[in-house]
Amino acid sequence: MSGRESTVARGPEHGLERLIFFSDAVFAIVITLLVIEIHAPHLPHGAADVDYWVALINLSPEFLGFFISFFVIGFFWAGHHRTFSLAAHYSPTLLQPNLILLAAVAAMPFFTAFTSANPMTRVPIFCYCAWLLFAAVCNRRLQQIATSAPVVDEHVAPELIETTRIRGTAVIMGALTAMAVSLVVPVLGQPALMTIPLWRLTLMRFRKYH
Repeated sequence: MSGRESTVARGPEHGLERLIFFSDAVFAIVITLLVIEIHAPHLPHGAADVDYWVALINLSPEFLGFFISFFVIGFFWAGHHRTFSLAAHYSPTLLQPNLILLAAVAAMPFFTAFTSANPMTRVPIFCYCAWLLFAAVCNRRLQQIATSAPVVDEHVAPELIETTRIRGTAVIMGALTAMAVSLVVPVLGQPALMTIPLWRLTLMRFRKYH
């Protein structure tokens, strides 16, 4: 087999690898950008120690927003990794959904900064949860394509595919819950994202009995 033929033969799989590597790079950059929104306090020379502690305490909303979004993006990355571990073949139909998901994730630092600058307020927290819902829908659409023919590995068990999709659906349900809660009790909007595991268990149980 000539070098050209070898390149063509490995083209589809190479395309899938490039898509995954590019996605990993975007996730890594976005998750790093979160900390840029936390600006170190600058106090005048000679400021008392207590002033530095107060300045750091005043940054509590920024640090809280950082940790929440760090794990949110981390979970999206883990889901992306889990989904593509089931894929074996490249398809051009993956490109647009994957880019849209990455665009949604790339905007998370802005919504994190928006909520951190306006803690416990309805509109910023609602917008954060709404954007998370958009990202979750994009993620679920990508999951559907990556776990279907012709992309998915033919040897993957159907139960594993369904479990992966249920995980994506649970994120949508959790984001919807957080949106609803943020309208009534804004301060509980982001904590309501912790319902995602409960939604996953509920959907898994529903599948078991149906």
